[in-house]
Amino acid sequence: MTKFPRLLAIALALATHLPMLAACASQGAAAPVGQGFTASSPAANPAALVEYRIGPLDKLNIVVFQVENLTLQGVQVDGSGQLSLPLVGSILASGKTTQQLSGEIADRLRGKYLQDPQVSIWVQEAVSQKVTVDGAVREPGVYAMSGPTTLLQAVAMAKGPDNRLANLSRVAVFRTINGQRSAAVFDLKAIRAGKAEDPEIFGNDVVVVDGSPVKGAVREILGALPALAIFRPY
Repeated sequence: MTKFPRLLAIALALATHLPMLAACASQGAAAPVGQGFTASSPAANPAALVEYRIGPLDKLNIVVFQVENLTLQGVQVDGSGQLSLPLVGSILASGKTTQQLSGEIADRLRGKYLQDPQVSIWVQEAVSQKVTVDGAVREPGVYAMSGPTTLLQAVAMAKGPDNRLANLSRVAVFRTINGQRSAAVFDLKAIRAGKAEDPEIFGNDVVVVDGSPVKGAVREILGALPALAIFRPY
C-alpha cells in the first residue's frame, strides 16, 4: 500500500470546476447534468470505453484455436511486463490491449508453426488495476484490485470507515468516462443494509468517504453532487 497525500491530488485535479460547483451548492441545486450513467450501466465502465491494457502481474487466459498445447489458463505476466509462452518465447505484454497481444502472438506463430493461427486472450485477473480510497477511512491509500471489486470492498481495503468522523450517507466515487471527469454519491449505510445496490469499482476510480478530514475543494464537490447512484459529469 502506498500512502496517498490526503485529497491533494484530487483537489488539484478538480480545482477548475469549483466555481460552477460552488454556485450549484449555494443555490441548493444539483450539479449540472449531462448524459447520466447508472452505476450498473456498461457506459459507466471505463473498460467499455477505453480498452484495458495489460499490466505486470496480470493473469491471462490464452486460447490458440485447435492447438491444445498453446491453450493456457492463468498465465501470469512477470514483474517486468513480459510473458513467456511455448513456441512464442518471451513477449512484451504490458501496455498492450488483449487484441494487440493476440495479434503479435499470431504473427510469431504464423508460417513457422501454423498457417492461419487464431489467438484469443482475456484477462483472468487484473492485478495491476488500482483504486484510491481517501477521506474519513482508517487507512487512506492506493490499493491494488485483484478481480471485480465493489464499493463496500474498496472501503474495506482501507480498513473501513473512521466511525468517529465518517458520514456514510455521502461516499463519492470519481471516475473518468470518455475523457470527462464524472462523479456519483452513494449511501453506504443503505448499501450495508441491503437497501441499495453495491456499485462496482473500476481501475483508477477515486473513492472519498465524507467526514471532517475532507476539506476545501472536495467538500464543495461533495456538497454540490446529488445523493443519487448516477454518474454525472462536472
